[in-house]
Amino acid sequence: MAGVGTLLKQAQKMQRGIEALQAQLEAKELEVTSGGGAVKIKVTAAGKFLSLALDPEFLKEDAKTVSDAVLAAVQDAAQQAKAHHDAEMEKVTSAFKLPGGF
Repeated sequence: MAGVGTLLKQAQKMQRGIEALQAQLEAKELEVTSGGGAVKIKVTAAGKFLSLALDPEFLKEDAKTVSDAVLAAVQDAAQQAKAHHDAEMEKVTSAFKLPGGF
C-alpha cells in the first residue's frame, strides 16, 4: 500500500501548490488595451476585473465604435487571464500522475 501513501502525499503537495498559485493569480495584474489605447482594462490572472479606463476623446466617437472597442478589450482581457491561469495551473498539476490508467 506504499503506492496509496505516495499518491496521497502527491495529492496534498499538489493541493498546496494550487492554493499558493491561486494567491499568485489573484495578485498578478494584466493590462489590456483596445481602440489604439483608448480603452484600457486591468484584470487579475484569476479573472477578476479591476478597472476600465476610457480616453475622453474616444468617447466623442460614435456609440458603436466605442462599444465595439470596449467589448474587444473585455474579451481580450478575459482570454488573456484564462490563458495565463491555465498555463500556470498546468505547471502545478502536470507533476501529478495517477497510476495505472486512471
